[in-house]
Amino acid sequence: MTFSDDFKIGSMNELMEVIDELGFVPFFINEIEGFSIEDHIAPGCWYNDGDNGFWPAWEWKGPVINKMKCAYGKFFRNKAMYVSPKWFPDFANYRRDGYDFDARFDDGLASIHDKELFELLDANAPIMSKQLKLTGHYGKNGKKGFDTMITRLQKQCYVVISDFRYSVDKYGNRYGWGVAEYSTPEKFLGKKFCDAVYKRTPEESYARIARHFKKILPDADQTLIEKMIR
Repeated sequence: MTFSDDFKIGSMNELMEVIDELGFVPFFINEIEGFSIEDHIAPGCWYNDGDNGFWPAWEWKGPVINKMKCAYGKFFRNKAMYVSPKWFPDFANYRRDGYDFDARFDDGLASIHDKELFELLDANAPIMSKQLKLTGHYGKNGKKGFDTMITRLQKQCYVVISDFRYSVDKYGNRYGWGVAEYSTPEKFLGKKFCDAVYKRTPEESYARIARHFKKILPDADQTLIEKMIR
């Protein structure tokens, strides 16, 4: 299955089918033409034209993540991407270069600030981003660099977004944007992920992913594919 020019995603079930088939699905338009949800979302499912505050593609994120137990996070150029349960262990293995976080820190490949944030998140996962900042004293009058560090931990596949939560008014109606809930892949995806993530060498994982991308994006520039994987 590939994204054809006339293919449109019109429901949450269709989105889940795309993630399952392709394995890697960026949320936003990117350098690979036509390879994103934004490129192929059906009319009315990206920004709703009404006044009810319903934003379908955004509203589907939490349910899709939890129904599929797929990985979601800022994995590609600081932008969000879905990765299916089938492909995330290899993707995480490659992005982590075969290291769990403790080993990465011990080898001098992670800063003490990243370690502090990761350990706080890991000890409290799943945890809302607002609560994580509050607990760790990040913010205007506290420690700096939260957004940069949490994005880096996602890119390295040590952290995923496990849900989105919404504020509720006194009538029980949701409003505003969904707020990210963070977890680690080990806690969110469980034993199946833990058993598979370091099963291969990082080089073997990269080769598998590269072959898969050539299959689903046969006409894409190889340099752009490499950027997405790396």
